[in-house]
This record gives sequence, structure tokens and C-alpha cells, in this order.
Amino acid sequence: MSSFRKASKSKQRDHKERSQLGFRKHLGLLEKKKDYKLRADDYHRKQRTLMALRKKAMDKNPDEFHFKMINNQLKDGVHVIKSKQEEVTEEQKKVMRTQDIRYVEMKRVSEMKKIERLKSELHLLDKDDEEKKNTHVFFVDTKKQVDDFDLATHLNTVPELVDRTYNRPTIKTLETKSIMGAVDPERIKKLAKQRKNQYEVLSQRIDREKKMFVITQKIQTRKDLQDKVKKLKVCEETSTAPAVYKFEAKRKR
Repeated sequence: MSSFRKASKSKQRDHKERSQLGFRKHLGLLEKKKDYKLRADDYHRKQRTLMALRKKAMDKNPDEFHFKMINNQLKDGVHVIKSKQEEVTEEQKKVMRTQDIRYVEMKRVSEMKKIERLKSELHLLDKDDEEKKNTHVFFVDTKKQVDDFDLATHLNTVPELVDRTYNRPTIKTLETKSIMGAVDPERIKKLAKQRKNQYEVLSQRIDREKKMFVITQKIQTRKDLQDKVKKLKVCEETSTAPAVYKFEAKRKR
């Protein structure tokens, strides 16, 4: 008997939903039970929501008050919160501009102090020869002394140290004192890398300070434009400079 049931189950065909008839294809796909179930569930869910809202409206206290009743409004059937228009006077705008200027100026002064501290630590030792502007002039009495002039002898140092603008010891110092500091090539290389990174940080801070100075000037210009005085634009604003205006001279009483 069990074998007969297995055979009968194997012979059963898969059930397939009937598709839309050919002359009714203009009506779209034929709705199946699962489609009807979804549509019915959606309809009943909306009906339950409406019934809950009606009950809530019937049970509402007529003396109830909420601030959103006056802060909201109905637009095209949708509740929209009224935008609050902040009344700001011209004097208040000037004060706000002043606060902005003070903040940027404070940050700029902080950057300047950091720049000065870095400069004092580095002394700009490794500047390129092309950027060097300082010169050292030696004066002699005769032309013969000019022809026989030896810079290493005059500076009392070895020829290898003549080109250095810093840490240039004399021959006596080299003979009597030992070398202080790093001597190992790896240590010297590491220190040179650290010094290079410090110079990059210094360069970035100098650029940041310049940008903050330009921002301060632009804010001050916008603040001056709020005064009701006739003005003429002389120069357009750029990324590195504010706009330039010529104001009419006004005699103050």
C-alpha cells in the first residue's frame, strides 16, 4: 500500500496558476490569491488606522492645548512646522562679525606664537643657498692682501667647515675639545629627517597664518560694507586678498 502511495505522489503534476486569457491581456496580469491577500491586508490595516483616529478624535478633550497647535499649519493636507523668522538688527550683525574677527585673530596669534617657537628651535639652518640673503664682507688694506686672502685662515677654521653658516668651530676648539652630539651616520641621518619634518611643519604653519590673515581682512571688509555709506569697488576679491572699496568721506559731527 505504501508503495502505491509513493507511486501516486510521483505521478502528481505541479499545480500552475492560470494566466490571463488572450482577449483580456489588455487588462494586465490576472490577480492571484496571494495578490488579493496583500491588497486585502493593506485595506484592513488602513481601516483599523482610520477607526483608531476617529476614536481618538471622539475622546479628545476640547479644552486640551498644545504649543504645536499654533506653531504648525496645514499645507495641502500635510502638517508643516512654521519657520521662525529670527529678527536680527544691523547692530547685532556687526557684533556677530566682530566676534568672528576676534576668534580668527585669536587663532592667528596662536599660530604666530607657534611659528616663533619653531623658528627659535630651528634657526633656519638648512635654508637653500639661493635663498640666503645674509653676506659677510671682509675688509683689507692692500690689493696684495686681497689676492692672498684665505677665508679658512681668516676664520681660523678648517677648509671643510668654511661653507657652513652654523656650528663652525675654530681650529683651537677642534684640538682641545671633543665632538659633542651624534657621530653615528644612522643617527645623523635620523636627525636630518626629523629636522626636515620640522621645517615642513613650520612651512605649513606659516601658510596657515597667512590664510587666517586674509580671512580676517575679508570679514572686516564685509563688516565695513554694512555701513550705509556710498562706496565704490576698486578691486575685486581674490583668494589671497579681500576686495578693495573706496568709501565716501563723511564728516562726523
